Amino acid sequence: MDLGLGGRRAIVTGGSRGIGLATARALTAEGARVALLARDPDALEAAAASLRDAGAPEVLTVAADTTDDDAVRAAVRTVAEQFGGVDVLVNAAARPASAGAPTGLGATTDDAVRVELETKLLGYLRCARAVAPLMTAQGWGRIVNVSGLNARRSTSLVGSVRNVAVASMTAALAHELGPQGVNVTVVHPGVTETERTAQALADRAAATGLDETAARAELDATTTIGRITTAAEVADVITFLCSPRSVAINGDAVAAGGGTPGVTHY
Repeated sequence: MDLGLGGRRAIVTGGSRGIGLATARALTAEGARVALLARDPDALEAAAASLRDAGAPEVLTVAADTTDDDAVRAAVRTVAEQFGGVDVLVNAAARPASAGAPTGLGATTDDAVRVELETKLLGYLRCARAVAPLMTAQGWGRIVNVSGLNARRSTSLVGSVRNVAVASMTAALAHELGPQGVNVTVVHPGVTETERTAQALADRAAATGLDETAARAELDATTTIGRITTAAEVADVITFLCSPRSVAINGDAVAAGGGTPGVTHY
């Protein structure tokens, strides 16, 4: 199936690694021109080199911190000038869910909540706000926000709050921008195989007293496909949502975590 992404101009935040980089790889494989946005210039260049080596048609790197509105606006201007516009935004720049262990009410500080909302919710909002005028002016665009299945769980106070907030923002933006040709969706990955996984498994094993094989088996058992998904598999879902073929999906949350046992969402 041709997704119709050839020549489309995409920005991927958090594009230097993980799901962001995997999405950039999938987009370029479909012929899209991709701008990677992240904080670390060296990591960006390494990511861009890997895409070019794989035959990516055009890759641009822009170092920017999404917690800084001026930096976000400048980055989007740079991409728009280089590419002649922006068609797609994938928001994937966020702290990993494992950045801090889940805490109870008494141990959750205001600052712990603020930093998550500043980085993920407001970071995504800043990027959407910067690209929306370009998309609405041309009558077409796609914004995909990468959130997480903590939105549907109660085991992480801060993680749940930030991800539910992203889903709510997505629905509101879809309602506003949909009539102007811009679809906005949110993808909820679960635990995902990335370059961080090996260390995460080692940490989990150390914390639980299990060996790493048993720790991996515990994670795999949290899905109905019997294993955790890879970043590339999540990226395939995101890439479809970036395409013209996803027009029937707007404002909705799409789970991409391999299925949650014992739970029905409707």
